[in-house]
Amino acid sequence: MTDHSGLEAELRGAVRGEVGFDATSRALVTMDASNYRRVPLGVVAPADADDVAAVLEVCRARGVPVVARGGGTSIAGQATGTGVVLDFTRHMNGLVELDPGSRTAVVQPGLVLDRLQEAAAPHGLRFGPDPSTHSRCTLGGMIGNNACGSHSVAWGTTADSVRELSVVTARGRRLRLGRGWAGAPEGLRELAEGELARLRTGFPDLPRRISGYALDALLPEKGADVARSFCGSEGTLGILTEAVVGLVEAPRARALAVLAYADESAAAEAAAGLLPLRPLTVEGMAADLVPAGSGLPGGGAWLFVETGGETAGEAHAHAERIVRAADVVDALVVTDPAAQRTLWRIREDAAGTATRMPDGTEAWPGWEDCAVPPARLGAYLRDFRALLSSHGLRGTPYGHFGDGCIHVRIDFDLLTEAGIGRFRRFSEELADLVVAHGGSLSGEHGDGQARAELLPRMYGAETVRLFERAKAVWDPDDLLNPGILVRPAPLDTNLRFSVLPSRRTGATTGPSDSPAGATTGPSGSPAGAVSGPPAGAASGQPVDVAFGYPADGGDFAAAVRRCVGVAKCRTTTAAGPAVMCPSYRATGEEQHSTRGRARLLHEMLAGEVITDGWGSTEVRDALDLCLSCKGCRSDCPVGVDMATYKAEFLHHHYAGRRRPAAHHTMGRLPEWLRWTARTHTAPLLNALASVGPLARIGKRLGGLAREREIPRLATRTFSGWWRRRKPTESPASPDSPDFLDYPDSGALVVLWPDTFTEHLSPSVGQAAVRVLEAAGLRVALPPTRLPGRGAVADGRTRAATALLTARRARVCCGLTYISTGQLDRARRVLRRTLDLMEPVLRARVPVVVLEPSCAAALRGDLPELLPDDPRAAQLAAAVLTFAETLERHAPDWIPPAVDRPVAGQTHCHQHAVLGDTPDRRLRAAAGLTGELSGGCCGLAGNFGFEKGHFDVSRACAEEQLLPSVRHAPPGTVVLADGFSCRTQLEQLAGIRGRHLAEVLAEALP
Repeated sequence: MTDHSGLEAELRGAVRGEVGFDATSRALVTMDASNYRRVPLGVVAPADADDVAAVLEVCRARGVPVVARGGGTSIAGQATGTGVVLDFTRHMNGLVELDPGSRTAVVQPGLVLDRLQEAAAPHGLRFGPDPSTHSRCTLGGMIGNNACGSHSVAWGTTADSVRELSVVTARGRRLRLGRGWAGAPEGLRELAEGELARLRTGFPDLPRRISGYALDALLPEKGADVARSFCGSEGTLGILTEAVVGLVEAPRARALAVLAYADESAAAEAAAGLLPLRPLTVEGMAADLVPAGSGLPGGGAWLFVETGGETAGEAHAHAERIVRAADVVDALVVTDPAAQRTLWRIREDAAGTATRMPDGTEAWPGWEDCAVPPARLGAYLRDFRALLSSHGLRGTPYGHFGDGCIHVRIDFDLLTEAGIGRFRRFSEELADLVVAHGGSLSGEHGDGQARAELLPRMYGAETVRLFERAKAVWDPDDLLNPGILVRPAPLDTNLRFSVLPSRRTGATTGPSDSPAGATTGPSGSPAGAVSGPPAGAASGQPVDVAFGYPADGGDFAAAVRRCVGVAKCRTTTAAGPAVMCPSYRATGEEQHSTRGRARLLHEMLAGEVITDGWGSTEVRDALDLCLSCKGCRSDCPVGVDMATYKAEFLHHHYAGRRRPAAHHTMGRLPEWLRWTARTHTAPLLNALASVGPLARIGKRLGGLAREREIPRLATRTFSGWWRRRKPTESPASPDSPDFLDYPDSGALVVLWPDTFTEHLSPSVGQAAVRVLEAAGLRVALPPTRLPGRGAVADGRTRAATALLTARRARVCCGLTYISTGQLDRARRVLRRTLDLMEPVLRARVPVVVLEPSCAAALRGDLPELLPDDPRAAQLAAAVLTFAETLERHAPDWIPPAVDRPVAGQTHCHQHAVLGDTPDRRLRAAAGLTGELSGGCCGLAGNFGFEKGHFDVSRACAEEQLLPSVRHAPPGTVVLADGFSCRTQLEQLAGIRGRHLAEVLAEALP
């Protein structure tokens, strides 16, 4: 075995960039977006081309492979390796120059495509190719894979846009590649000129032929273009350090024609016929990938055909011509840019949504992007469907129909020996089918490990040997990405799933939150025994968990597997109303992205790189900056719910361990605030919090950020106000058996006194009561008495008797306990809440929750934490937001006219779990105009108050929320339904945000 001791130290002495051989650095790059996993020795983020050369020199001397990596979104396994991984996203990620006159740009390999597009747009220019991962894929990765995207029918592949490339070879030579043999390494011209016949006849003439090396670009009649021949080489020939790329003129206006067909075969057969009309795109997808309510015209499959023009009218007319020429079931032409972006997001998210079949079954890449001549696409799809059926497999094709390139995720079983065997047999037969149709095994994403083994079926043995000879010219030591493209590893090895525990789990309760020794963890082991891998990780047995994970069959490993690596979370801006992932946008570090955290959890379960299981400090530190905003739950194409995974991890990690002080101060906030209310000490605590030295000591002891002000407590709680008021028409208290006289009235609602409304913002609850009553609803608060022992829930007489022995209690959604991973305590709190709410649930009365985070906890976390208690699902179904309540139960009520613009931010939990469509309609009815921003306020409950989080918290607020309110015109209403959002606005900007209920209440007569 090769001795690699000293490699890290030697690299640190040789480069100016970062060198990471720690478990976190390695775990983050074990996988890309493919089915494959390879564990590297270490990661280097080179600062410049000199660093690249230095890394190659050190690794060549030691015989250590080197793999270049950009955004890590490759789908064939070529962005992983067992040696040293070069991460170009940290430093070599700039736009060096943009020349509008020559329509060229000089870029570094780590530059994200969208950054180039943003720089080119003011000049009316753009880079032609645009993969669906454009917000996070890098130019270096695009060149390595010869990426294409939806506009390839108009502007071709990345190779069509490359002018010159600067590369460093494995032996340290710095070359400038171009046409006319420019930069060709010694021996390359001789190799090509000795094989001219093969180069002219052995390469299929396809718009999307990506497989193998593009050696035919070296033909004299093609300009002997060394740069073009380098494109698509997947990091196996040299390391790219800079590129000169061409730009194209962007249409001034665009229109989108959505053409509906009966099925995908009809759409595929129609696609080629539209090409003479010179569209910009011809994209196809079927109904299985389209969410309900998407707004597409009626049909079973669609073509997305984009047109351009100098004016909107010209683009629209072009789209109408295409509609008239197409034989469609129905059609829609969209000219509004925002509406076009909404429709395009459906297509772009398919790379993620396709990883789940309609019934929730997992589906995987591997045969993601075969391409055939466009005219043969319909026939190929029929044969492809038949082949799937013969193997008992399912998949939903979509993709670049105009180029004959099909993407599909297939429900392979890659967890069992039998399933992997079927994966191999299907792969071999599909390769033969693609070749029979004159196609290419890869039409966009490269061969990698997924398809390179099958290249002889496409090219024949002699051409594949020619590839090997070309590789030897560039890289005689086989240093660069070995096992990819030539002499490949078998397609059914290095599968990432084989290292995880079994797919089934008992979904049993995990370790207790109690002190060490007080309870036992899974299988009766001491609760503090968490130093090893998670239960089952090493043995292949189930992993015991606290949440139910209903969408993943109760399997935590399956939940983690949801992240396939498409990296939609790695964006620098939250487009539109999106939230995910604020901590990554604040830090720019992979470990703080949803994907990065999922990768670390995967490696924790695997137990190879991260070896101490639930006790992992690497996972703990990565999750520390997760705001639990739940943005990934809605914005991630596959619904990764990192907030839940974080709570699960913290639950296990701190079993038997001393928790951070903030977990006790913030995590148990409802208890402290109830104690304050009972002891009437709010005025005293407010006074102490205003005294500098005492406040500083209190924050230090409580684990709170010194930069934060402690919010003032209300001197009278919301429920205290409620007991003293004289409502216009109040039903009997739910503490009385008379409450059951009001079932199904439709006019009665129970208003949830969440911790924040109760103790910190009672004015919100008071305003909500006023508005709800003005709308004709009768308002009650939840019961506050738990029936005594032996009480029977049914029957008014017994219920009345039970009240004589009842205990006082308060409802609570458990949010603060969940967010700090105190899940045993959360379950106890939630069970008590369900006991209190039984009369409400029996009466089927809607429950109005004003705080979005509390409503989200009741709707989402409650049934997942107590999946075996039917009352949990009942309460989750009864929960309504303020706007939903008015819309459903007071539909004829007309809100007062406020007639003012609004600014602020949609609460992240509202966006991710609850939805805000009723809120939008209510605002519109009240004359509140304008849009709220997306993103996350950055306070996020306990997160922004915890020590060490202030800078990230402020950075999140500065992304969208604070600019939106600072730039708002005079008279704008600042809306913030969440207490955290209002607190952040007040503490960072000195601006008072208000709940929508407060705004409406103020406008009432």
